[in-house]
Amino acid sequence: MDEVKVVVAHSERATLRVGDVFLKVDADQARIDAEVEVMARAPVPTPEVLWRKPPVLAIAAVPGTTLGRLGEPSTAPPSAWAAAGAAIRKLHDAPLPPHHGRAGRELDELAAELDVECELLVANGVLPADLVTRNRQVAEAALRPWTPVFTHGDLQIAHVFLDGDHVTGVIDWSEAGQGDALYDLATFTLGHEEHLGDVIAGYGTDVDLDLDVIRGWWSLRSLLGVRWLVEHGFDPSAPGCEVDVLKSRCT
Repeated sequence: MDEVKVVVAHSERATLRVGDVFLKVDADQARIDAEVEVMARAPVPTPEVLWRKPPVLAIAAVPGTTLGRLGEPSTAPPSAWAAAGAAIRKLHDAPLPPHHGRAGRELDELAAELDVECELLVANGVLPADLVTRNRQVAEAALRPWTPVFTHGDLQIAHVFLDGDHVTGVIDWSEAGQGDALYDLATFTLGHEEHLGDVIAGYGTDVDLDLDVIRGWWSLRSLLGVRWLVEHGFDPSAPGCEVDVLKSRCT
């Protein structure tokens, strides 16, 4: 008999695995509806939706393996990273989905949230003031107008599965919507900066790929994520994770 495995669980939602079936439990029905819709629109392989019964969405496991995880070295060859880059480009070139998701926030709103978060990180002693200040400066590069594209919105490397150099599935679309292409590229290479060139080789260089903006998103995403991760039982200070990403901007 298959065991029930908790994949991730926090106050917003939880994901359980039973055999080859994933059960996503989310009290926000609109978020589940949006996730199903964007998966249907995405021009890349996505999990098969088996059934829906609010507040649960059941999806099938996708074949293949990921390129790695945040905080762990990747043994995947450059060609696999390039294949992922090509799939990301295919997504970004697709017609825009309906406007929703965190990646589609207005610049002023995002900048204000970042400033509040930086103040809290220092005031609560979560991170040193000089580390926060330096990364807030780096993050400024990301806070510029962009042309919206179809973005995944949470494109961690653990969410992209491959079989060799073939992308077999992209999971966890709850943050998908209209957003900045460079945000997806930054999220995918967060903590794996040495593979950015491989990803870009597959993505293509015929678009504006400002590396300072990608670095800005690395800092911005990490600054916004540290307190949330701590409060939900994760460790952003583990080797190679968000705190190390922030420290790398100060060297």
